[in-house]
Amino acid sequence: MAKFLLDEVRCRKWVQVVGKEDLIYVPREKLHTLIYVCGSHFNNKDFNKKNNRLRKSAIPSKNLKADPLPDEMLFEFPQYESSSKYRVSKLAGRTLFITGASRGIGKAIALKAAKDGANVVIAAKTAEPHPKLPGTIYTAAEEIEALGGKALPCIVDVRDEKQVQKAVDEAVKKFNGIDILVNNASAISLTGTAQTDMKRYDLMHNINTRGTFLASKLCLPVLKSSDHAHILNLSPPLNMNPYWFSIHVAYTMAKYGMSMCVLGMSEEFKQFNIGVNALWPKTAIATAAIEMLTGDTSTSRKPEIVSDAAYLMLCKDPKNYTGNFAIDEDVLKESGIKDLTPYACDPKNADNLLLDGFLDDPASISHHQAISSVSMRRYHTSAVNYKEKVCNIDNLLPDFFLDVPGVAKPASKKASEGGQIPELFATISKNLSPELVKKTQAIYQFNVKGKEEGVWHIDLKNGDGACGQGEPKNPPDATLTMDGTNFAEMFAGKLKPTTAFMMGKLKISGDLQKAMKLEKMMKSLKNKA
Repeated sequence: MAKFLLDEVRCRKWVQVVGKEDLIYVPREKLHTLIYVCGSHFNNKDFNKKNNRLRKSAIPSKNLKADPLPDEMLFEFPQYESSSKYRVSKLAGRTLFITGASRGIGKAIALKAAKDGANVVIAAKTAEPHPKLPGTIYTAAEEIEALGGKALPCIVDVRDEKQVQKAVDEAVKKFNGIDILVNNASAISLTGTAQTDMKRYDLMHNINTRGTFLASKLCLPVLKSSDHAHILNLSPPLNMNPYWFSIHVAYTMAKYGMSMCVLGMSEEFKQFNIGVNALWPKTAIATAAIEMLTGDTSTSRKPEIVSDAAYLMLCKDPKNYTGNFAIDEDVLKESGIKDLTPYACDPKNADNLLLDGFLDDPASISHHQAISSVSMRRYHTSAVNYKEKVCNIDNLLPDFFLDVPGVAKPASKKASEGGQIPELFATISKNLSPELVKKTQAIYQFNVKGKEEGVWHIDLKNGDGACGQGEPKNPPDATLTMDGTNFAEMFAGKLKPTTAFMMGKLKISGDLQKAMKLEKMMKSLKNKA
């Protein structure tokens, strides 16, 4: 296959050149769909207006012997299938030590590096297949080697110092060192203070904060010997907005612990020319764990957007690139990638994606004003001083503590006189069954706001199930608060609970996982109705 030099930034067309086939036979409309190398000097003058094909004069013969395309140019095209034959492999021969690399974002970063011919240490716990989550350290190793990389699967619990040290020693023995550490392993529990048991608290802090610190500490002596040493933590910017602490303080502390490692180590390790940075996704990312929890990834992006951003960061000179808290799409846009649509799980939702946590995005504030009763908060940070403004909870996780358990407002007259909500619960009541109770095992309380304000419940834990107006007889596993209009749309199948939750239209207190079971329950009810 011939290769062409992209010597003008304005060139944005892909072409196929196989054997003696000439570019003049490739119609303009197909140039966007073919996934091969890029030609140069493609503009309107290069096309024949009559047949819409490239002119022969548009292809200088000297380009047939041009050098391979530089990575900076290739990253203009997310759909590009990288090949070591046509690109400069910046991570070739480098060794990456990635925690939690058996699946998800960690594996995506590993596969991205493998295309360059990198060595990857898969430091993760999953050695045996998980009943619900795909992938083990061994299947990940097979995928890495299939792409041209070399893999070393290591059973590692980042809480265990001996296991981490053993993996580091094995990496040095097999690959003669470590160049890059990616602290990806993380535990999550989006629960409030009262709902977070200490076992879960310890798990998050021991994996997120302690695990990151431990892996960095043990890799440090080896990283000092590398001429391209990086540490990359998958953690958020240190946003001191109290909102992000109020909704899940234990998890926020654990993730911020990883970010604080970046803040401190980036300065501490400058003397060793080790770049220490953080990377965080702008939107929800479709991983197997998230799909298992929510059942829906249509408003998420693929893990590849994070791995592509990580690759760009890890290719930078660590001497000059350190102490950054980067956002995936910002990294890509700064490199020249303008169209992020290919990263969306569902291209139709490319402009309607769920935002991830810990980011105060100004673009969503105006929408937040329309849907949230909590309109103003005051907050500050040592890095940035904020004036009083609208807190962004649009498209983000809502506050768990706006509703006090056990305290409900009386139903309004309009609710008692009839409306959408009573009709919905009448329909739900007709479709309850022991089978649904067995599958769900949860009690829900709904605090409906707006014109049909009132309290309702669904008991899918006891007997044959029950529902109706007022609080449930037994304590609810999850209390959901939302406007009556959104509530009706949710039960009509027009608004998914996961989407409503992430957009701030639905507030949840209690067991988040059981609350997310509502989506499956609603599908079941809809099919029976």
